[in-house]
Amino acid sequence: MIQTVLFDLDGTIVDTNELIVQSFLHSLEGETPEPISRELIIPNMGRPLVEQMEFFTGKKEVEALISKYRTFNLAKHDELVQEFPNVRTVMAKLHEKGIKIGIVTSKIRITTLMGLKLCGLDDYVSVIVTVDDVKEPKPSPEGIFAALKELGSSAEEAMMVGDSHYDIEAAQNAGVTSVGVSWSWKGRSYLEQYNPDHIVDDMFDLLPLVGISSDVKAD
Repeated sequence: MIQTVLFDLDGTIVDTNELIVQSFLHSLEGETPEPISRELIIPNMGRPLVEQMEFFTGKKEVEALISKYRTFNLAKHDELVQEFPNVRTVMAKLHEKGIKIGIVTSKIRITTLMGLKLCGLDDYVSVIVTVDDVKEPKPSPEGIFAALKELGSSAEEAMMVGDSHYDIEAAQNAGVTSVGVSWSWKGRSYLEQYNPDHIVDDMFDLLPLVGISSDVKAD
C-alpha cells in the first residue's frame, strides 16, 4: 500500500512550462551558435539549469546566463505560473487521508517555494528536496532517498510522480513506484519509452493507485 507520494514540481503539478521556455529564450538570445528554439528547449526540460545552459551554449562559464535567466524567471513567475487541473483537489484528498506528500525537484528552493505558495499547495507538503539539497540531481535517487528519510518512509510504500524521464529513472533507481503524467509537454509516447509503472492522464487517476476512491469533484 502506498503511504508516501513524492512529486516533481515543474511540468507535473505546477505549470511552469511557458515560464521556463520564455526564460530560456530571453537569457540565451545571441548566446548560442544558432538561434535557440522552443523545440530544442522542451526535450531538455527537467535537467538542472546549469547543465542546460552548458548544453545550449557549449560554454562552461554560464553563471552570468543563469543570473539573467533567474532574474527574468522571478520577475515573470506569478504572471505565467499556475497549477495543473485538479492538482489542488487531489493533493488535499491525499493529505486528508494521511498520505505523506513530498516534493523532489531539480529547481532551486526559492522558486520551488514561490510556485507551491502561488498555487496554494504548500500546506499539503511535508518535505521539499531541491537541487540545492543534493550532490547529484535526478536521475540519481539521492533526492528521493533524502525525502523518504525525512518523512520516515520506505521505498516499498512510496511513489514518485513526474513528467520527464529523469523522474522515472530516479524512481526506478530508488526502488519506488514510478508514475508519469501524460500532460508532459514531451508527450505520452516519450514517457512510455522509459517504462514507468503507471502513466496517469488526470491527477484524479492517482487516487486509486494509493487506495483512495476517485469519487471527488473536479476543480
